[in-house]
Amino acid sequence: MSSSQDMDDEYEKLIRRMNPPRVVIDNETCKNATVIQVDSANKHGILLEVVQILTDLNLVITKAYISSDGGWFMDVFNVTDQDGNKVTNEEVLDYIQKLLGPDSASITRSVGVLPSSDYTSIELLGRDRPGLLSEVSAVLAHLKCSVVNAEVWTHNTRAAAVMHITDQESGRAIVDPERLARVEELLRNVLRGSNRSREAKTVVAHNATHTERRLHQMMFADRDYERVDDDESEERERPNVSVVNWYDKDYSMVTIRCKDRPKLLFDTICTLTDMQYVVFHGSVDAEGTEAYQEYYVRHVDGSPVKSDAERQRVIQCLEAAIERRVSEGLKLELCTADRVGLLSDVTRIFRENGLTVSRAEVTTRAGNAVNTFYVRDASGYPVDAKTIESIRDAIGQTILKVKGTHKELKQASQESQSSSFLFGGLFKSRSFCNFSLIRSYS
Repeated sequence: MSSSQDMDDEYEKLIRRMNPPRVVIDNETCKNATVIQVDSANKHGILLEVVQILTDLNLVITKAYISSDGGWFMDVFNVTDQDGNKVTNEEVLDYIQKLLGPDSASITRSVGVLPSSDYTSIELLGRDRPGLLSEVSAVLAHLKCSVVNAEVWTHNTRAAAVMHITDQESGRAIVDPERLARVEELLRNVLRGSNRSREAKTVVAHNATHTERRLHQMMFADRDYERVDDDESEERERPNVSVVNWYDKDYSMVTIRCKDRPKLLFDTICTLTDMQYVVFHGSVDAEGTEAYQEYYVRHVDGSPVKSDAERQRVIQCLEAAIERRVSEGLKLELCTADRVGLLSDVTRIFRENGLTVSRAEVTTRAGNAVNTFYVRDASGYPVDAKTIESIRDAIGQTILKVKGTHKELKQASQESQSSSFLFGGLFKSRSFCNFSLIRSYS
C-alpha cells in the first residue's frame, strides 16, 4: 500500500516537471474582479484543491469557468476580497503564485491545513441536543485540556466538531496514549447520552487535516443528508438542485440555484469530489444575491448518474452541503485574552440564559481568543431582549454590543425558529468585541 502510494507520488512529480502548472493573474481585463487562470496537468481532486486554496485566502469567487476534459486542467476564476474589491495586495498575489504555480512542491498545499505538532486534534460526531457542548467543555476542563481551536457544525439533528486541544499546564499537544484514550472514552459517553439510535464517535486524528473539508466528510459519512420528517424542516426554503443526464456526451448535468454566501463553491465542489464525481466542465455565477452553478460530471468510473436512486442521493447530498454552513440567529463575535477555564465559564453563562449555538468557530491567536458563533433560544422560541440583557449583565454591559433594535431582534429571531436542538453554551471569553443580528450564510 505504501509502496504503491510512493509510486503514485513520484509519477505525479514527474508529470508536474514535464507539465508545470501555469498561473496568470490579471487585474486589467475585468473592471470589478481579479481574474486568475490556472492551467495544469489534470488529476482527480485538483479543482477542489484550487478552490480550497482561494477560499482559505478569504477570497470571494464571483465567477468561474471550468474545463478539465482530457489530460489538462484549465480554469478561470474571478475573485475579490471580502469587501468586493480587486485583489491588489502583492503579498497575497505572490502567495497565490507560490501555492498554485510551478514553484509549489505540490498543488495539495493549503493555507487551511495546519501542522499538528503543537496540539492534538479530536473529532466529535453525535446527535445534537441542548447543552451538548456544555457537557463536552466540562469534561475537557476536568481532564485539564484547553481548546485552542474548534469548528462546530450542526445539521438535521446531527452535530460534528473538530477541536484542537492542548495540555492545560504545558500548552503542548497531548501525546500520552492512556490519557488520550481516557479523553476519547469520556467524550464518547457524553455524545452518546441516552440515545443509542445512531453511534456517537470520538476520534483522535493524528494527521493534519483541512477542518472544513473534514467536517463535510464526517457529516456525509454520518448520513446527515437523510431528511428528518418534521413540519418546520419541510417549510424551510431549500436550495434548487437538479441532476439530468446528457446522453449524447455521457455527462450528468448538475445545476444549483440558491442564495449566495461565502464558501458556497468550496462546499459543493468538496461534496462532489468526496462522492467520487469528476467535474469536466462547469460555470459559476455568483455576482448577485443568488448563485448559479452548472457542472457536467461523471463518476470516477467514467459513467454518468445511473439511476433515480443515485440522482436523488446526489441532490440530497448537495442540499446538505449547502445547508450545513447556513446559520440563523444572532451572530456573536468575541475577542479577549485567552485563559484557563474560559470555555467552561462561557458555556455556563449561555446555559443559564437558555441559549444554544448552531455553529461556532473558535481560534486562538497570539494568546487571544477570537471566536464567532450563532445563538438561538434552546426551546426554539425567539431570543428575548431580556435574555440579551441578562447576558450583558453577566459578561459586562460595556463590552457586549447588540446591533439593531430589540424589535428587529424579535422579528429576526421569529424567522429562525427550528425544531432541532443545537449546541448549547459554547465558546470562550468574558468580552465580546462585536455582537450582530443577522441571518448568516458565512
